[in-house]
Amino acid sequence: MISPLQGRDFLRELDFTPAELHSLIDLSAELKRERLEGRERQRLTGKVIALIFEKTSTRTRASFEVAAYHQGAHATYIDPQASQFGHKESVADSAKVLSRYYDGIQYRGADQEVVDDLAANSPVPVWNGLTDQWHPTQMLADFLTMQEATGRPANEISYAYLGDARFNMGNSLLVTGAMLGSDVRIAAPESLWPAADVRAAASEHAATSGAKITLTPDVAAAVAGVDFIITDVWVSMGEPQAVWDERIELLRDYRVDSGVMKQTGNADTKFLHCLPAYHDTKTKVGRDISDRYGLADGVEVSDEVFRSAANLAFDEAENRLHTIKAVMVATLAGDQF
Repeated sequence: MISPLQGRDFLRELDFTPAELHSLIDLSAELKRERLEGRERQRLTGKVIALIFEKTSTRTRASFEVAAYHQGAHATYIDPQASQFGHKESVADSAKVLSRYYDGIQYRGADQEVVDDLAANSPVPVWNGLTDQWHPTQMLADFLTMQEATGRPANEISYAYLGDARFNMGNSLLVTGAMLGSDVRIAAPESLWPAADVRAAASEHAATSGAKITLTPDVAAAVAGVDFIITDVWVSMGEPQAVWDERIELLRDYRVDSGVMKQTGNADTKFLHCLPAYHDTKTKVGRDISDRYGLADGVEVSDEVFRSAANLAFDEAENRLHTIKAVMVATLAGDQF
C-alpha cells in the first residue's frame, strides 16, 4: 500500500493525525529491525536530498546523512556560509530553486516561519529538523524509545518533562503526548510553561485521545510514578550568555538528580535527553557554568543520573536515525508499515 504521507511535508506534529504519527513510529521500528537483521531494502535509490542547517547539529545531520546512505539516496549539506540562503536569496526563491534539484529538503534553524515558507514554495517534501517552536523528528525518536523500553503503547506511558518548557521540546512533548493519549506532565515555573495556544491545542487533542495533561511548578507531584523523566538544556542555541543567570535561578530546583529520580517512587523510571547534555565539566560550556555557578556535577542533569543504567539518551539518539529514515521513506517512497 502507498502511504498517505507520500509527498507530504513534516513540519510540526499538529499537521498529522494520531494514526499518521503511529504509522511513522511503526515504520521506524520495522526499518530498525530490517537494518539490525541485515535485510534492509533500499527504497530511495537515485533520490537526492538537501540538508539546510542554520543551527549546528550532530545527531540531526548524522541521522539524515546516514539514513540517506542506507536507503540509497545522496545528501548535500548546506550551511549559511556555503549558500545564499536567506542572505542574498529569499527563502521562497531558494525553495523554488532547490526543489528543481532535490527530491526532499530538510531545514534546521530558529524560526518556524522559515521552514513553513520553504514548504509553501516547494513542490517536494520539506522536513523540520528543528526550530525554536517544534521538534517533530525528535518526538518520533522519543516515542519509539519509550515504547521499546516499556513494551507498552503510547497511551499507556507516563512521562514528566522538567525545565524550560516554552520551546521546541516542551511544546512537542506536550502536544505529541496529548495526541497519542499519554500521561504528560510538565514541571516548570509557570513563567516557563508552553504558550497558551500550545496548551489549548494539547487540551483539545487530549479530550479526544484520553491523554492526561498536568502543568505544575511542583517537581514531586509531576514525577510521581512516571515511566520517564525528560529534560533538555536550559539555554537554547542562539540565546545570549546572560540568559544563564536568569535560567539557573529559575531552574535549580528542576535539575534531574538522584533525589528527583527517587521521588518517582518507581524503581524502573528511565531518563531521556535529546542531547547534548551538560552533565559534567568535559565541555567548554560545562566548565564555564561550573566556574560561574558551582554546578560541577551537571546542570540540567547530574552526572550520576546521566551515567546510570536509567539513562536511555543514547538509545534515543540511535533512534533518531531510524525515525528520520522512516520520515524520508514514507514521504518520498510512499512506504508504510
